[in-house]
Amino acid sequence: MLAVVAPGQGSQTPGFITPWLEVPGYEERLRWLSTVAGLDLVKHGTDSDADTIRDTAVAQPLLVGAGLVTLLSLFPHPAEAYGKVGVGAGHSVGEITAAVGAGVMTAEQAMVFVRERGNAMAAASAVTATGMTAVLGGDRDEVVAAAERAGLTAANENGSGQIVVAGTLDQLEAFAANPPEKARLRPLQVAGAFHTSHMAPAVQTLAGLARSIYVHDTRMRLLSNADGAVVHSGREVLTRLVTQVSSPVRWDLCMNTMADLGVTALIELVPGGTLTGLAKRGLPGIETLALNTPDDLEAAWDLIDRHKTLSPTAQSPTWRLLVSPSKGTFKLAIDSESGDSISAGAPIGSVVNLRDEQQILAPHGGTIVEWLVEDGDPVSPGQPIVRLHPIAVN
Repeated sequence: MLAVVAPGQGSQTPGFITPWLEVPGYEERLRWLSTVAGLDLVKHGTDSDADTIRDTAVAQPLLVGAGLVTLLSLFPHPAEAYGKVGVGAGHSVGEITAAVGAGVMTAEQAMVFVRERGNAMAAASAVTATGMTAVLGGDRDEVVAAAERAGLTAANENGSGQIVVAGTLDQLEAFAANPPEKARLRPLQVAGAFHTSHMAPAVQTLAGLARSIYVHDTRMRLLSNADGAVVHSGREVLTRLVTQVSSPVRWDLCMNTMADLGVTALIELVPGGTLTGLAKRGLPGIETLALNTPDDLEAAWDLIDRHKTLSPTAQSPTWRLLVSPSKGTFKLAIDSESGDSISAGAPIGSVVNLRDEQQILAPHGGTIVEWLVEDGDPVSPGQPIVRLHPIAVN
């Protein structure tokens, strides 16, 4: 099974787009997205220096724009991806790229959203002097406890012994003065404490914007940074993109879900390297490829051909299916049969595993066409649970 993932802020380097301008159509597409974003992404990806592209308001649209256009180079006919990619995911801002790849929103909607996300997060970062520090090694629980004692948040739990803590500069200084046992600290060159309560003003901005964005349900399994769950409802994906800004990124749980699914290969979109490095340690034995230049495309196409998998939602009308968010046992919550109606937002059951119990709701409502699992059945992430026919609205 193939996973395609998109990196987050901090992965960009000066000139990383330069070699891609040789690909026919790449520059034209990126200039179109530049127009939507109100930024010259071609210039920022070729000529701008490290300090310029470190700016949150520049870095985020640059990464999403580059990822989206590179995705078109990887899959010139985008619909083909739905029959080949088993699961998609993105780290932090990369989750917006992944949402477009899964068919939730258009590239233009994504560029407006990420433009406002970058501006709002930059504004929130300017309120208080904050930052982030990578903690390498040490016991996970001890690192998180030490961070909390210092008033910090474990903003990124990336797996493979890497946790990023965030908060005020004074809190980070106190944490560094008494670090967790057997842990190495590496301050990150970022503008603020992303994925913490310091970003609350940005959440409010994006929540208002999201009310005007029309979305579709996913056309492939899409993992959420919040908990590693497979999310199928387009509206839920958008809600999670909004709240993600001030919530921790659990990339470790995303990799756990990939392992549960049986992922055998992973391609990281440009600028690749960070997530493939984590996968090599967190998902041992899988093939990985970091897509950094057009020279990597041939190897990527070969990897796709050898590991392609049809997603269970690829060919079915997406609004008719409710799917399992995770691996576990299905627990039925209603006594309904084929032909019965379910109201919008009604719970139909949950998935229970050793970690937690996740509820499954019917976001659109509808009439039950058929149950695809029974109470007590084991289910995998993204497995269809029930097929619904939408209720007509007069």
